[in-house]
Amino acid sequence: MIINLAEALDVPLRERNALLLAAGYAPTYGERSLADPALRIARKAVELVLAGHEPYPALAIDRHWTMVSSNKAIPPLLKVVDPELLRPPVNVLRLALHPRGVAPRVANYEEWRAHLLARLRRQIQTTADKPLADLMQEIAAYPVPSEAVAQVPAETSAFEEYAGVIGPLLLVTGEGRLNLFSTTTIFGTPVDITLSELAIESFFPADDATAAVFHAGSAWR
Repeated sequence: MIINLAEALDVPLRERNALLLAAGYAPTYGERSLADPALRIARKAVELVLAGHEPYPALAIDRHWTMVSSNKAIPPLLKVVDPELLRPPVNVLRLALHPRGVAPRVANYEEWRAHLLARLRRQIQTTADKPLADLMQEIAAYPVPSEAVAQVPAETSAFEEYAGVIGPLLLVTGEGRLNLFSTTTIFGTPVDITLSELAIESFFPADDATAAVFHAGSAWR
């Protein structure tokens, strides 16, 4: 009954184990390291998805937004990042919002920040995870980068610019402004906690000019 209720309520696997323990039952779902041989096929699937998404950027993250892997289109976007933020374990939210990270190059910084914080807040509400709550407190205190690029007029919403269909990331680079939107991919039927908490963030061009920059990637990489 506990498992049926948890399934109906879409309770994460980690929390299902906690419910089972509270009710006096043994945990049902295992948690392996990504290095475990049992997850080899899943790791291979992740790498295939990342490589197949090139020339566009894609990366895999765990439940704490730690970068697990990425494709070849990610490093060129991180050239402006302080090397300290790139020391493992690399946290993707810090990369995105820290004043010494990618943040100074995000033209719609306030919108993008609000979008990421909303996702993190929903995750905390679902899991009550203390490290995530600590991360929220940390990044919510980051100041707006003094170098933040303001190419989007204050009275204009970048989200409105795309008719409310997608929430874009407007990233300023040496090749001009890249207009991107993202999708999140998860495993459809995981029975391992680690796999259930793994996500692939894939970025797509929101216009033809951005697509052209990535397709000419050998020149700007």
